Amino acid sequence: MPKQFAELNLAPWLMAATDDLKFHQPTPVHERVIPLVLQRKSVVGQSQTGSGKTHAFLLPIFTQLDPANQQVQAVITTPSRELAYQIYAAAKQLNRFAPTPLTIHNYVGGTDKAHQIEQLERKQPQLVIGTPGRILDLINSQALDIHLATQFVIDEADMTLDMGFLEPVDQIAAHFPGDLQMMVFSATIPQGLRPFLKKYLENPVVEEIPTETVINPNVENWLLSTKGRDKNDLVYRLLTMGDPFLALVFANTRERAEALHAYLMERGLKVALIHGGLEPRERKKTMRQVRNMDFQFIVATDLAARGIDLDGVSLVINDDIPSDLEYFVHRVGRTGRGNLTGTAITLYAPAEDELVAKLEERGIKFTPKTLQNGRVVTTYDRNRRQSYKRRKAAVDP
Repeated sequence: MPKQFAELNLAPWLMAATDDLKFHQPTPVHERVIPLVLQRKSVVGQSQTGSGKTHAFLLPIFTQLDPANQQVQAVITTPSRELAYQIYAAAKQLNRFAPTPLTIHNYVGGTDKAHQIEQLERKQPQLVIGTPGRILDLINSQALDIHLATQFVIDEADMTLDMGFLEPVDQIAAHFPGDLQMMVFSATIPQGLRPFLKKYLENPVVEEIPTETVINPNVENWLLSTKGRDKNDLVYRLLTMGDPFLALVFANTRERAEALHAYLMERGLKVALIHGGLEPRERKKTMRQVRNMDFQFIVATDLAARGIDLDGVSLVINDDIPSDLEYFVHRVGRTGRGNLTGTAITLYAPAEDELVAKLEERGIKFTPKTLQNGRVVTTYDRNRRQSYKRRKAAVDP
């Protein structure tokens, strides 16, 4: 297996770009996926968030793009605007090192479509990144011409399905030529995605990228019972007892996020709120403020767990265990990134014991904690009573 980027047969100029990113060694997803993309094979990459998959497709695509050919050569779709901005930013960083810079455009909902059409009439981009709805809209307006593109990336395919965007992705795929190379990246491959994969991918290489540990070893993963406590007050105390660089609180529903946000604001904290119901302009403005470090605290729904990449999150609080357990790893994965350390605290009610057990079955290890005299201290395991009963029954005779 290659151990350096130089061994992956990428365009030589990309070495300066990976150095700039402080990428010293390829991750498992880079090692497995980049050679396949360079061989023009269609790929289904199953890998968790934070595994480095964005560069697993961007680096080989940049190696293969022809700067002399001013037409759309590759299209990348993502289910959320935030993810599109994130991939666009990563692509622009690579493009800074290109001997002949490429034309890269980002198309998402809530932006000026008329201006985009006008721009497209003058010049077609070589790489397109965006959300399915807007990309399809521009194709149907006969402004964006993708019929000669040969590479199509569907990022976060399971989230694309969950958010109802698989149909526009299907319609986009129908506009490509027959020799299309498709790259599908997804944390899971749900049943609803399989007919789509079968329709477009004859013999894809399916790569399951194992994660060495379910939770990044840089993250302290704590479990706190809310029994007998006011949960709003508990969240407030956990946020204010230290001085987190950036703290992210996940709520299961939009309503709960809004209620918790209002409570924390009343207690005097300056808190950002991010959920899918916000107007695109409002969400973009909030994200810009967060990146400018105007906020130390953010309350968010799971949209943010998958769609937002924030630097410096040092604390994650799960206000509830997510109803879809897949999201747990995505939430906790927001902290402890880039070799930094982080803390994840999951609050649970006695009725959620079964959900905690299911997470533990998946290999997630918790340290049980409790709040005492304004300090978080390690407590006994929540299963202690059951194991004591089992031991007592065993020695009873």
